[in-house]
Amino acid sequence: MRVLVVEDNAFLAEMIADGMRRDAITVDVALDGGSALRKLQLGDYDVLVLDRDLPGMHGDEVCRRLVAKGLLTRVLMLTASVTVSERVAGLSLGADDYLTKPFAYEELLARVLALGRRVQPALPPVIERAGITLDTARRQADRDGAALSLTRKEFAVLETLMRANGAVVSGEDLIERVWEENAGYDTNPVRVALSRLRAKLGGPPVIETIPGAGYRIASSSSLPRQHAAEAPGSPEAPGSPEAPGSPETPGSPETPGPADTPHSADTSGSSGSRRAGR
Repeated sequence: MRVLVVEDNAFLAEMIADGMRRDAITVDVALDGGSALRKLQLGDYDVLVLDRDLPGMHGDEVCRRLVAKGLLTRVLMLTASVTVSERVAGLSLGADDYLTKPFAYEELLARVLALGRRVQPALPPVIERAGITLDTARRQADRDGAALSLTRKEFAVLETLMRANGAVVSGEDLIERVWEENAGYDTNPVRVALSRLRAKLGGPPVIETIPGAGYRIASSSSLPRQHAAEAPGSPEAPGSPEAPGSPETPGSPETPGPADTPHSADTSGSSGSRRAGR
């Protein structure tokens, strides 16, 4: 899941962003309405956490313009306003939810996750494919019943591929969904994350590389029968190592990069642009 936090109080904005990053959500921050609109035009966001009382361009105007563009981004408004009429006014602009300040971070997170589920086609919180079970609510994953210790990025990459339900996801789409805005479109981080993820998933290889297109999760029927005999975390099927940037072959190992601290990871949605009408 990718979230844009728009809050003119820089300290509060970073507090919210840091908390969400710890909870495996990709977050960008804008401190004013103009910056928020520019980021919304350049990137696909599942949820916009929008302070209503912004200086300069008011949060109401940001919400109004977002709705007019027909973006699927869901809007959670934050405000100190407590009257029913003010909350109704905010919702009538097109906001999907409303939270008054001060608020508990746990409630903010729960509302953001609930809004994020509305952006994508309805999927159960537990996704299963090719022997992999992914619990997106608890941020847990296992393969054939054996728990997987994944970093946030690894979890987010796996979730994005599994939500695609067998469709190919390009490296650029993975960058868009899993990495934050300053990552650019260098797909080498994707290669590194996939290399580690493949190693942790074990054999037989379940993540396929489609040359010139991207990656996908193999269907259960295409996996070798010896799957049950191989434990997650075992080495991948033999193949020639690949240097970043060189052509890939399905299931081939990739060159690992710097170590990443294991964590229950980032979330993301399905691949592709969501710039369709609300």
